Amino acid sequence: MRALARLLAEHRCENPVILDIAAVSDVADYFVIATVRSSTHLAGVYGYLMQYCKEHGLEPLGGSKRVANNPWLLVDLGPVVVHLMERGTRDYYELERLWFSGRRVPVPSPADGGPAQ
Repeated sequence: MRALARLLAEHRCENPVILDIAAVSDVADYFVIATVRSSTHLAGVYGYLMQYCKEHGLEPLGGSKRVANNPWLLVDLGPVVVHLMERGTRDYYELERLWFSGRRVPVPSPADGGPAQ
């Protein structure tokens, strides 16, 4: 999940956050949440994320399909769920506040350790 967050930061997603929700949720162990600047940016980041998943043998549960002009994209990788949200949507839903019992995990910067693995 740290590599996923770093990948998002490398592709200019803003404010990536990792929440460890394993102790408070049966849905997943981690949420990786990041802000995208526009629907075009979302489409590009989604492409990089799907390429990363393919290269690392990760298969989104139930498939993963981007819906045009949707300001929130969720990719369920089982123990890790990635949320890509446009700023207004992220501000409105405040997932970090909703899942306040989750523990924040430090996000490595893109400069830490080269490309996401």
